[in-house]
Amino acid sequence: MAVSRRARIEASLTAAFHPDRLEIVDESARHAGHAGSRPEGETHFRVEIVAPAFAGLSRVQRQRLIHQALAEEFAASLHALSLKALAPDEDRQA
Repeated sequence: MAVSRRARIEASLTAAFHPDRLEIVDESARHAGHAGSRPEGETHFRVEIVAPAFAGLSRVQRQRLIHQALAEEFAASLHALSLKALAPDEDRQA
């Protein structure tokens, strides 16, 4: 059985950042008909991640690290991520 893209994203981000909190939501249905969408979905995701690895980094640096960790998914038709990446002391849900 094939592993879902959501599960692969979760595994990649967990391995790369050992997050305190990780939420991944497939929002592909909201983008049907838009650029990069596919009928089977799994093209647009919202990710909220809280990890010590982001302490002291700018928003752009955090996003670059996440995009690097998910490079294989982008190469395999992941089209878009909505990202919220925080250090633990910035997380209001902790």
